[in-house]
Amino acid sequence: MSTKKSTRSGLIVAVTAAGLALLAACGSSSTTTSSSSTAMTSSSAMSSAMTSEAMTSEAMSGPVGPGCAAYAEANKTGAGSIDGMAAAPVASAAAGNPLLTTLVAAVSGKVNPKVDLVSTLNGGEFTVFAPVDDAFKADVDAATLTALTTDDKLLSSILTYHVLPGQIAPDAIVGTHTTVEGEDLEVTGTADNLVINGSAAVICGGVHTANATVYLIDHVLIPPTIAAAMAAPTSGAMAATLVGPGCAAYAEANKTGAGSIDGMAAAPVASAAAGNPLLT
Repeated sequence: MSTKKSTRSGLIVAVTAAGLALLAACGSSSTTTSSSSTAMTSSSAMSSAMTSEAMTSEAMSGPVGPGCAAYAEANKTGAGSIDGMAAAPVASAAAGNPLLTTLVAAVSGKVNPKVDLVSTLNGGEFTVFAPVDDAFKADVDAATLTALTTDDKLLSSILTYHVLPGQIAPDAIVGTHTTVEGEDLEVTGTADNLVINGSAAVICGGVHTANATVYLIDHVLIPPTIAAAMAAPTSGAMAATLVGPGCAAYAEANKTGAGSIDGMAAAPVASAAAGNPLLT
């Protein structure tokens, strides 16, 4: 009897130990499964966050502006499309854009043979503010355009004032920048509503080419020093716009006062004539 009790007790202990071991193993497996599940969930969340961030970054780096949708719709394929421009360096890309024919003529020597910036623009990294054809029609009259055909310094200054060294994305463009011409310009607003120097609005900006970031704008930018000279011309500059064999002598004899070139320009015609000693 004693032997049977002993054997029976041993079996109970063994079964109990085995059961505890089995429970422990199950608990360990459950913990491992739970940890793996947590890790997978965490990894999935991180992946989702990274994908979202990448998509946001990609969206921010793309074209922005009120005219982008219309531009993309009108230029779905070809050299002037968003993808087409991205494949070529900036001067070559602009040549395929139907909105930039006047600018292309100006930078390629067709307006003034002494001003050909194609190699320069294609050879580095730049940010380019590109006035569309309508901007030139609105801002550059026939007389000025004629003057630009012979004044290569003036044309070069105006063109290079539209160019910044290095590529600047729309989310970083707001602020004051020094142009290739040497003078500063100021960009204000938000990424999708940008204005340059308080007047030129960005139609569509952040358009990529192979070596540049382009902003299509609705006005031609004028360097401050040139704008100041245009706003307050001297007698010599005004005299240079006159024609006739007696103009130089007249300007020399009437350098100042109501009868001078500048004096007459400041008054309506009858009042101006009253100050002119030749028209008594």
